[in-house]
Amino acid sequence: MGLLTATFCYCIASALIPLLNAEAYVGAVAATFTGHSIWLVAAAAAGGQMVGKVAFFLIGRNSMEWRWVRKKTESPKWRDAFLTWQRRIGDRPWLAAVVLLVSAALGFPPFAVVSVLAGQLRVSITLFVVVGFVGRLLRFASLLGIIKALL
Repeated sequence: MGLLTATFCYCIASALIPLLNAEAYVGAVAATFTGHSIWLVAAAAAGGQMVGKVAFFLIGRNSMEWRWVRKKTESPKWRDAFLTWQRRIGDRPWLAAVVLLVSAALGFPPFAVVSVLAGQLRVSITLFVVVGFVGRLLRFASLLGIIKALL
């Protein structure tokens, strides 16, 4: 249980502090753990990551009210582009889900950036958490499985 708690906590920190690499930590865990399912360790890592990414999501959701952000985004060109994306995502939640899943699983575009944008574009927090968790779970389970297979 200690390994799962440590993984969860480290992955919260890594979601908030880019210098802490969750993949490197999970890779080290894969090289040393015994007695735990790959899926349990991956779920602990994914859960921790999502706790941290929800913070980015909420920052994104509130950032459009900040004066310096409004000043940077008040040009008609920027506003039109933003509204276009907001309509695309709002009318097609499956598109938001695909972008979130790809970003969470593959890291491209970076999930921290996508988390902020999802908040700004008013993606449902439930969709964000569920799809983000699945993507991160797949990412970490794949990493754990590959490393265990190589050892």
